[in-house]
Amino acid sequence: MTRSRALTLARIVLAVLVLVAVGYALAGSWGSVQRDLAAVPIAALALSALFALVGLVFTLIGWRVLLADLGSPLHLAPASGVLFVGQLGKYLPGSVWTVVAQTEVAARLGVPRRRSAVVGLLSVVMSALAGLAVGAVALPGLLAAGGAPAYLLLLVLLPLGMILMHPRALNWLIAKALRLARREPLEHPLSGRAVVRTSVAFVLAWLSLGLHLWVLVRALGGNPSATFVPAVFGYALAAAVGMLALVLPAGLGLRELVLVLLLAGQLPRSATLAVVLLSRFIVTLGDVVSAAVGWGYARSHRLLNTSRVT
Repeated sequence: MTRSRALTLARIVLAVLVLVAVGYALAGSWGSVQRDLAAVPIAALALSALFALVGLVFTLIGWRVLLADLGSPLHLAPASGVLFVGQLGKYLPGSVWTVVAQTEVAARLGVPRRRSAVVGLLSVVMSALAGLAVGAVALPGLLAAGGAPAYLLLLVLLPLGMILMHPRALNWLIAKALRLARREPLEHPLSGRAVVRTSVAFVLAWLSLGLHLWVLVRALGGNPSATFVPAVFGYALAAAVGMLALVLPAGLGLRELVLVLLLAGQLPRSATLAVVLLSRFIVTLGDVVSAAVGWGYARSHRLLNTSRVT
């Protein structure tokens, strides 16, 4: 067995083990969780889903800024056909499927593969850093709730990441990575303005996604002021940590664990589990709906046919 196949198999096994662990945790209190799920008003579900979709829109805006700055401006419609279809790749075990899918679809629009690959990888890194920056507000609450001291390492990763996001350092890293991959360099460096605008868009995306969780927490009786930080900022922290766990598809399990710790004491255990389950469902549904819209555009404009762009 090759190393790549062994690694893929290990990731699949780990994902299955996580699912089994989550299922076991739910089994003992499923009756209560089910009642809490049924208690969430339809209006709250709709508002939560709206915030989740708005978060995706801000993500699209940030991604488009990077791509346009490097020379491939795309209208919102074709951009959605690239980003949202490709984002479904994060649900596969592995760490590059999202970028691979985006690169292939973008090639049908005349975007050089190396350019879309750089933007895809860079947007993932910048999004994770933005999530850590937003989520740092909730880190003290996580540690107080029994979170492992290892989470303090995030305070080291964050400033280091911010330093590497300086345009000079960032463009040096991009050029170095392309040389190592034996690819031609980019036509021109990424501008500082694009980095700032993308970072702002990603921060707004995380805040919107955090609000989707807060709506659910409030719907199940959480105190609005007491739960604002662990829900809104805590979601960004939990999801960013999940993004860093490359072996888990879409941070499966790890995001939920962090959220349970953050919300401990704010809601009964069954309500907390209900919120976490609903959050995962709503975010996944948002990804699927946005991918369906993007796929519809891509399909109608023949972006899914074979083509070669270097």
